[in-house]
Amino acid sequence: MKSFILAIDRRITGLCMTVACAILAVISCLGMWQVITRFIFSQPSTWTEEIMRRLLIWMVMLGTVVALRQGALISVDLMLRVSRGAWRSTVRWVITLVNLTFFSVVLWFGVDLVWRVRFQTFASLDLSMSWAYAAIPVGALLGLLATVAHHADPHHDELTTAQ
Repeated sequence: MKSFILAIDRRITGLCMTVACAILAVISCLGMWQVITRFIFSQPSTWTEEIMRRLLIWMVMLGTVVALRQGALISVDLMLRVSRGAWRSTVRWVITLVNLTFFSVVLWFGVDLVWRVRFQTFASLDLSMSWAYAAIPVGALLGLLATVAHHADPHHDELTTAQ
């Protein structure tokens, strides 16, 4: 079971990283397009800023999954650095349970939020607002998987460059 979860996690984490990077590239291009239309053509684009804001939500949620899986959260790193022996194991369990509780609450309220805004549309596009806010429950669900995978196979990649 552990190897199955870790195999799924590797694929999902890699996909989250790839999609988050692609979204960052798209946001950069949209930002450049907004600058060009505003200052060169003197006709500001009406939809780019709104799309950029919604894509940022997706990028942050997917990036959080990757950071969580790699153990790159600063407070968790600090708590693990100062603990030793059996206390370290206890700290790991507490961190895992807190993360699972947090992502479960975010998932619950995220699904509710997506359901509530399903009839609202973007101001500049005829697109449901639920597409933007779906990042919250999706990120929380992936965060639950990343938390379990990180507990089963902890990575602390940021410690190699820490001083």
